[in-house]
Amino acid sequence: MCRLFGFRSVINSQVHSSLVHAENALISQSVKHSDGWGVAYYRENVPHLIKSTDRAVDDQIFHKVSGVVSSQTVLAHLRKATQGVLTILNSHPFQYGKWIFAHNGNLKSFDAYKKDLITHIDPDLRRFILGSTDSEIFFYLLLTAIKKRHSLTDPVISLDILKDVIEETCTLITSYSGPLYGDLDGDPTQNHLTFILTTGQVMVGFHGGQQLNYSTYKTSCSEKNTCPHYAKVCENAVSENENINHLVFSSEVLEGENVWIKMMHGEFIGVDADMKFEKSILDINFSK
Repeated sequence: MCRLFGFRSVINSQVHSSLVHAENALISQSVKHSDGWGVAYYRENVPHLIKSTDRAVDDQIFHKVSGVVSSQTVLAHLRKATQGVLTILNSHPFQYGKWIFAHNGNLKSFDAYKKDLITHIDPDLRRFILGSTDSEIFFYLLLTAIKKRHSLTDPVISLDILKDVIEETCTLITSYSGPLYGDLDGDPTQNHLTFILTTGQVMVGFHGGQQLNYSTYKTSCSEKNTCPHYAKVCENAVSENENINHLVFSSEVLEGENVWIKMMHGEFIGVDADMKFEKSILDINFSK
């Protein structure tokens, strides 16, 4: 399956270590997840997206991009194709306006109900679907549900709306595909809808069958004496509705200072535009 990395912070930070140098860094995972890569980041609240169909470990552009990116919000993806041919149009992340989305998943027997799912997408959004993957259809179904509740041009959206949207969209999809895969082995041929979604100001992750880990604090911050934003939450676990200074998602646990927590099936983790942290278990149909 694919690999995800997402980062949201109160300060501009470089992610070169996580993408390239750390043990189990994203680039080392591209040996097995070799069907393209993409990195999205925000500067001045504007998203920038770079994608390739090459293997990241061999791609000098990936090395260069990961070395210069410094942002408060970054989303990266390594593709292991399960649906769609190897083309730049099928590479993640996907973008619509300020919305950036990356998916680690699969919809079993997708071709049998693909056309039916597309009919649920807002006609004004449907024409922007350029690739052939289940992931892009999923993204535009989410956007359609968001559009009913919130302007897609406004990047500041409540986490309550996003939780409702995810539940609604996953319920729609599983009405065609069957329940999401609930076993721990992560069989890549089964139904999975794990993803990260961001507007640059809000970022959420959802465990839809493929493992996703998150971190909100470090064992010890090496920059605590120089960082103007250092606070106790940087080195301590937080509760819901507390403000945090950073949220990191990764398919694999990365070495370093971050304390990693495995997400549970159906778990939603996110920060709003004020960096208020929230976690919930959503009402999603998983196989037992």
